Amino acid sequence: MLYTIAVVLFALWLFGMVTSYTMVGLIHVVIVIAISVALLRAIGGRSSV
Repeated sequence: MLYTIAVVLFALWLFGMVTSYTMVGLIHVVIVIAISVALLRAIGGRSSV
C-alpha cells in the first residue's frame, strides 16, 4: 500500500513538472507573439484597439 502511494505521488509530481515546463514555454511563446503583433500594428500605424 505504501509503495502504491509513493508511485502515485511520484507520477503526479512528474506530471506536474512536465506540464509546468510545457505551459511556461507556451505562455512565453504567446507573450512573444502578442508583443510582435502589437509592435507591427504600432509601426504600421493601425489602431491597436
